[in-house]
This record gives sequence, C-alpha cells and structure tokens, in this order.
Amino acid sequence: MRIATWNVNSMRARADRVEAWLEKSDVDVLAIQETKCKDDNFPWEVFEHNGYDVAHFGFSQWNGVAIASRVGMSDVERTFQNQPPFGKGGKDPVQEARAIGATCDGVRIWSLYVPNGRTREDEHMVYKLAWLRQLREHAQSWLADDPQAQIVLAGDWNIAPQDEDVWDNEFFEKNQMTHVTEPERSAFREFLEAGYTDMVRPHAEGPGVYTYWDYTSLRFQKRQGMRIDFLLGSPAVAQRVENAFIDKDERRGKGASDHAPVVVDLA
Repeated sequence: MRIATWNVNSMRARADRVEAWLEKSDVDVLAIQETKCKDDNFPWEVFEHNGYDVAHFGFSQWNGVAIASRVGMSDVERTFQNQPPFGKGGKDPVQEARAIGATCDGVRIWSLYVPNGRTREDEHMVYKLAWLRQLREHAQSWLADDPQAQIVLAGDWNIAPQDEDVWDNEFFEKNQMTHVTEPERSAFREFLEAGYTDMVRPHAEGPGVYTYWDYTSLRFQKRQGMRIDFLLGSPAVAQRVENAFIDKDERRGKGASDHAPVVVDLA
C-alpha cells in the first residue's frame, strides 16, 4: 500500500500536474492540503477518471483538505472532535477546513493542514499551538483505546522539527521566524512521545533533505528549503514500512507547487 501527502497549493491551478503525478506514482492513497476551493468547484473528475474515491473539505479559496483513495474509503470525518476555530482580531471564531479523516483499506488516514503561525507573536501562533494540542490529545487517546490501531497523520505540519530541517537555522532565529521555535518543535515531539513515528525520515534523512521551497528568492534553485511535510504512523503502521521517499522532481518545472509529494510504502 502506497500512501502519500502533498500540499498542492491550489487544486484547480495544478489539476493537470496532480493527475499526471497520480498516473506515474502508483499511489493508493493521497492526502492533499491547500486545495483552495469549495466542494462545488473541486476538480472531482481528476480523481474519478483515474479510479479514485475522493473526499474533500473546503469553504473558500483558503485552506482546504482532501483524501483520494483507490483502495476504498469509509467513515469520512471533516475536522477532528473539538478542533479549535479561529477568529482574527476578536471576530467570532469560525471553523477552518484543515483536517479530514477516512479509513482506507483498514488504515485511518488524516489529511492535515496545520495552521502556519505567521509570526512568533501573532495570534495565529496561539491558534496553531492550541490546534496541535487538541489533535495530539485525540491521537494519544486513539492509541490508548486500541494500541494496534493503524493510523497515519499526514500533511503539511508547518514545523521543521530539527535544525537540519531548514536551510539555515541561524537565519530563521536571527529573523525571528516561525516553524523552528521551541513551542512548535515541542508540540511536534509530543506526537512522537505519544507513540507515533516519522515514517519517512529513516529513508530520507540528513541536511538538505526538504519538502518545501518558497517561491521567492529562487529558494529551490539555491537549495534553500524546509522539511515540514510528514507522515506520522502509529506503531502498527510504522512496523509495516518498507520504503519512503520525497519526490523532489515534482517541485521542478512550470506550475509546480512549492511543496513536493512525500511517499511511504507499506507491506
């Protein structure tokens, strides 16, 4: 079973690239983030023509998540329980389209688009940490209820957990940038401490191994990236891993997303 996660940065803008990647990648389940569309303008045909069931959750041109599966799909859940809403500047908080879950061939898969944080002092950072805290509490309880549960938390986490996961950690610290702060990294580590495993890192590790390159300043050409997209697996899933990789080639060329697909193969 091949599972992948990919922040496509607009499903409509990259429908052709997504379809071409599905055809060549032989992926069974794809968790998608930043679809940037509503259900009524989501390109369903891209997946249906290629034999995939697809579930989408989106309200507007912001955020949006989806799961596409060619091995069946059941128990679709939009948002996790008590997922924190967000209201900027004291406005009434609203629920954002950042999480969708489905069971595919016995594996419970969540496509997650973790809030960005924006700046270290921004209210989005408070929201981000609260969002992660609530998700971690659920993820921990799922394993407490069933230690053999097969769960994959896949998506754009907007966190670089280790210094080597950014092209220049000193640059990030000097400029007071997010993604590398101790509260964010601690929130990520708590998922590992709860029993989940980064299933890709053992197969693609070391400095310079990234999943995201900003469009500005020719970051991709300069190899100035970040590793912020992950597939975390419960113990029952992690023990099935045979291979994993980051499809960096998909970041190349005209019309590419600023993220690369991240893939894991399960026995």
